[in-house]
Amino acid sequence: MPITEAAQRLAPLFVERGYAFLYLFRRGQGLSADQAPFLQDLLKQERVARGDEARQHLAFVLLTTEQLDDVQAALAVLKRLPGIDATRIAVAGQSFGGQLTLLAAGSDASVRAAVVFAAAASSWDRSPELRERLLGAVRSTFAAVMFVQAENDYGTSASLALAAEMERLGKPHLVRIYPPVGRTADEGHDALYREIPVWRSDVFAFLYNSLRPLPEEFH
Repeated sequence: MPITEAAQRLAPLFVERGYAFLYLFRRGQGLSADQAPFLQDLLKQERVARGDEARQHLAFVLLTTEQLDDVQAALAVLKRLPGIDATRIAVAGQSFGGQLTLLAAGSDASVRAAVVFAAAASSWDRSPELRERLLGAVRSTFAAVMFVQAENDYGTSASLALAAEMERLGKPHLVRIYPPVGRTADEGHDALYREIPVWRSDVFAFLYNSLRPLPEEFH
């Protein structure tokens, strides 16, 4: 679906529960279409020019530099907006955005909760540098993290491995692998948008429990 429609589908779920909702449009996409070349276009060009391995490495480089920079800049702006409680911030994302969610939660100690949909579903097994960076993010984060996927996603190894690492470290986390969504891996990968009723109750219960107001001494 168009990315603006995706934002319109998710926003009411959060707003009706009292959340301020900020949906980022990646460079070259949606409302940011005129800002820079789009990530997917850059990756396609890299694959054609240099092959799959080069494309995978470029994705990692962009993830950990300009794309993460944009998320961190957005969080900084969000915290300064009137009416925002900067002590009760959650981040969420799907696929590449799920990887960014983990990196943002690992680099910003003020993030209280992260909901990670289908992060690294197709790249976990192919990119050692990505695996190490995401494991580093869960090791450094102070946030509670929820991992969400459909069983028929491209792969669930990332969610299971990252949740296992948080379990080893005694960090608050939750993992939910839901029954298949649709008939293909593509459809399973898009469970965030395709099957909102499947994850909605679990995700909002997780956020409610993770974002309780802090005692006065922490403000």
